[in-house]
Amino acid sequence: MPSILPLRYGTNPQQSPARVLMKNGAELPITILGGSPGYINLLDGLNAWQLVRELRQVAGLPAAASFKHVSPSGAAVAVPLSDILKKIYFVDDLQLSPLAEAYARARGVDRMSSFGDFIALSDKVDVPTARLIGREVSDGVIAPDYEPAALELLKAKKGGKYAVIQIDPAYEPEMQESRVVFGVTFEQRRHDRLVTTGDLTNIVTKNKDLPDSVMRDLMIAWITLKFTQSNSVCFVKDGQTIGVGAGQQSRVHCVRLAGSKADLWFLRQHPRVLELPFIPGIKRPDRDNAIDQFLQSNVTPAEKANWKSVFTHTPEQLSPQESRAWLDDLSGVTLGSDAFFPFRDSIDRAAMTGVRYVLQPGGSNRDEDVIAACDEYGMLMAFSGVRLFHH
Repeated sequence: MPSILPLRYGTNPQQSPARVLMKNGAELPITILGGSPGYINLLDGLNAWQLVRELRQVAGLPAAASFKHVSPSGAAVAVPLSDILKKIYFVDDLQLSPLAEAYARARGVDRMSSFGDFIALSDKVDVPTARLIGREVSDGVIAPDYEPAALELLKAKKGGKYAVIQIDPAYEPEMQESRVVFGVTFEQRRHDRLVTTGDLTNIVTKNKDLPDSVMRDLMIAWITLKFTQSNSVCFVKDGQTIGVGAGQQSRVHCVRLAGSKADLWFLRQHPRVLELPFIPGIKRPDRDNAIDQFLQSNVTPAEKANWKSVFTHTPEQLSPQESRAWLDDLSGVTLGSDAFFPFRDSIDRAAMTGVRYVLQPGGSNRDEDVIAACDEYGMLMAFSGVRLFHH
């Protein structure tokens, strides 16, 4: 493996020349098996790989992440899919391996955000997973290994331009990391602290019942936050993220963003959405856009006019009352926050999306107000004492 990899350009086309390299002539831990990954692809890939590697270590299950702009739009472990989830993720016509199930969850939870994603997979990529990737709009994939037949399928994607990266699973970076901003070099210890179940032991609410399945989901939220641009909040249910709010300046705006995505995920399971009258052969991105618009209350006349090219007839949208009634059945959701909640407003918003379990560092001057809010809703909340900012 080389120590330097030239790139077409950096973050933008005008930022050239660009390259990635290892200090002191060490070999890069990655091998390019197909295509030509760019600067942003590699940022996504290396962040996403760390996420799925740690998920694999902690959950003991194959893991997948769908990354866009250095934050996950979805992350999941290999939990079997229900028939409804197979349908809303559009994989009900495929035979899925455990790894493929993990990616179907990671990709399917927020298809609008995952459009053109970079994929990270914790295990050797098999043919079912490669077939699933092959029919989605994606920029590339990183994994520790590939079955020969799976590799050939991926190398053929996008006319041979699809980025396929193999990473050395044994690679560990130096403990000290650095970056240069405006000519100034920053150095710090890399964030090598592993997430552990010990982060869940300080339960501060009256409700202290923490089932094993919820511990798994809280760990998924916690690991996802570790590799999500701050400020960040993550909603998780049944082994997968269902809403990620990343890079917001206000904590409650993180919760609102993640909560709105989780709401859309659950609304997509409504019978009226499952029965939308799509024109046969409609392209996947057009279908995804139409579903997203259908579930919005502020669809413009122009957007509705475009539905003629998507639906056989104009469907009747859910009323606000119908949507709220459906969302009231969502429960058992876990919520992780990479830093403390300064006010109870985030808890009030989280309750609207069925949150029952909360994990956050604690340490706010208003911790008692936040604990009281959780007690009002019957939530369990744990203080980890660990902040997970990622920049």
